[in-house]
Amino acid sequence: MSKKSRRKKRHVPQRTCVGCRETLAKQTLTRIVRSPDGVQVDLTGKLSGRGAYLHDQRECWEKALKGALANALKTKLTVEERTTLEEYSKNVESKT
Repeated sequence: MSKKSRRKKRHVPQRTCVGCRETLAKQTLTRIVRSPDGVQVDLTGKLSGRGAYLHDQRECWEKALKGALANALKTKLTVEERTTLEEYSKNVESKT
C-alpha cells in the first residue's frame, strides 16, 4: 500500500475585535497593549502586556474608545493615550 502524503493545515490564530466583536485572523487586526509604559499600539504584536485587538475601521475604533477598549485592557485610558489612539485610527483609516 502506498502512503498518501497529507499536508496538515496550518493553524491560524483567531482574535476578536473589541469594537464589533467579530472574530478574524490575528494578523488582520491591530493590537493595542497595556504595558508598564502605558497603553500603546503594538505594530509587532509581540510587546509584553495585556492586549486587545481592533479592525482598521473607524466604527470599530469609535466603539472601542467609548469604553470597550479600556474594559478589555482592564485600565482607564488617560487623555494622552486616548488622543494618541485617535490619531493612529485617523492615519490607519486614510491608508485603507
